[in-house]
Amino acid sequence: MPAARKVQPESDAAVVHLKASDEQRPAGRLLGDELRHHRVRLGYSLADAARVIRASTSKVSRLERGESPAKPRDVHDLAVFYGLSRKEQSQLDQLLAQASNADLYARFADVTPDFLKRLIRLEGTAETIAVFEPRVVPGLLQTEDYARALVELVEIGRSEASIERIVALRMQRQLMLDKGVPTLAALISEEVLYRLYGTADVMAEQVRFLLKATVTGRVNVRVVRRDAMVPPYPIFHLTFPDSDGQELAYVEHLDGANYITKKSQLDKYRKVLLNVRANACNREASTASLREALRHWERAAAD
Repeated sequence: MPAARKVQPESDAAVVHLKASDEQRPAGRLLGDELRHHRVRLGYSLADAARVIRASTSKVSRLERGESPAKPRDVHDLAVFYGLSRKEQSQLDQLLAQASNADLYARFADVTPDFLKRLIRLEGTAETIAVFEPRVVPGLLQTEDYARALVELVEIGRSEASIERIVALRMQRQLMLDKGVPTLAALISEEVLYRLYGTADVMAEQVRFLLKATVTGRVNVRVVRRDAMVPPYPIFHLTFPDSDGQELAYVEHLDGANYITKKSQLDKYRKVLLNVRANACNREASTASLREALRHWERAAAD
């Protein structure tokens, strides 16, 4: 099998811009056009692509014409074979979602545990998300390399392809924040900023990303002091735009998660989060703490 060329990743946000003439074209045709464009650009034949997805050349041809429904696994395998950047893969994922009307969790069902599928569905309809994370940077704010370092650490025995799909899922979950709803309040323990995952360069990039997030109107990052008395487990609290003020809490543990909807229990976790917020630095102090962590990792990377 020919080796795909390496394409330099692009850093800007992945957004599919449709021209006016594209608006009436089925998403499946647009997806097929993109796949054919990359195949031809790299000099591959229909037979080359067919071997990648274990199919006939006629099936690939139908896929590229938008005449055959695209399977998420086939699109992912072709994207990897073509060496596409994260932005280019995200564009394909968005077109795939439009073509299949599939939810994000469904497109990554093979690498998504059941307890997480529900959270992903809920995130997409939430009005606000508040999260306290005592161990790692929250998934909705992780950089790609940081996420990959974490996944490689905990997903022992997974294939490289599966690890890349888990990382891709984390990156795709972040796209909803570009829409302005939901808003995200992230409370991060200070020690998380100094816990090494990957390399010093990976950590420096991650802290830079958090610093960038602090200046947006959609994300509110607060650093929780090291000496604060806080719970040792992560907590999510979601509210929804329903008139009756629906809300829930999500508490994750090693092999699953608990969804809390009863008022008495919700009151408990709401109070826990309020206590964590009371021990968090304000915006200016949080920014200063992030900058100090960035200097730490930049020095470590330079050594």
